[in-house]
Amino acid sequence: MPLSDDQPHTRTRLPVGEQPSPQPSLRQSRPLRTLLTVLVVVTLLVVAIAIANRGKPGTGSDGGRSADHAAPSAPSGAGPAPSGDQPVGTTVNGIASGFPHSDQGAQSAAANYAVAIGSADMFRADSRHTIVATIADPGAAPTLQSRLDQGFGGDTVARYGLDAQGRAPKGLTFVSRTVPVGTKSTGYTDSDAKVEVWCTGLTGLAGERSVQPVTTNWFTLTLSLHWTGGDWKLTDFTSRQGPAPMPGDQQAATAEEITGAVQQFGGFRYAR
Repeated sequence: MPLSDDQPHTRTRLPVGEQPSPQPSLRQSRPLRTLLTVLVVVTLLVVAIAIANRGKPGTGSDGGRSADHAAPSAPSGAGPAPSGDQPVGTTVNGIASGFPHSDQGAQSAAANYAVAIGSADMFRADSRHTIVATIADPGAAPTLQSRLDQGFGGDTVARYGLDAQGRAPKGLTFVSRTVPVGTKSTGYTDSDAKVEVWCTGLTGLAGERSVQPVTTNWFTLTLSLHWTGGDWKLTDFTSRQGPAPMPGDQQAATAEEITGAVQQFGGFRYAR
């Protein structure tokens, strides 16, 4: 029977701990929120561990480093990436020798021979003959010797202000240095190889009275090599200009600075 407005109402007051919760849905959502938080933390930990281990070298079953240290393969037609192999440990007349019987070994030989061909020693007959005897295939040496004698003969040395023996005037330093920038194999077999060497070079007379200041140039040498006597030897070479980058906005060094740099900084052996 419904109560009328003038009849008294009965209210029951429960103890505080037994009163119904005003927000039952909030209490039910807390376990779900805790579970989601745990899942997020675990996921972040797994991702962090994966990132930390990504750059580490592989290990074998014996706990040591993996025996596979091969360099990553390069795109077709491009020179191989540096392998990290130690340079050859032997020289003949100051020129690296004993190159591996491989495509990379041929490229290393070509880079070193490019340095020798572009050195100041090529402007003196005695040292030029020593270089040719060191790097040339015995069957090709006479032809190369004749060709290089003509190329570095009287007209060339005179153009650079040198005497007939390839010596610079007193008080001046003659500079001729070739720096390989990169190599590219354009043909390889077990017996023969053809390698292009992109180079930059320094040539000129360093000194206060020089009329032939040291300048830079860019060129590409193409070297033909033959495997003989347990090493790669030169049979022929050609040269072409470029590719040359845009010159930078940089102040040229003084004659004294160039002379000091040439005398103080040595060259390199090149090997992969």
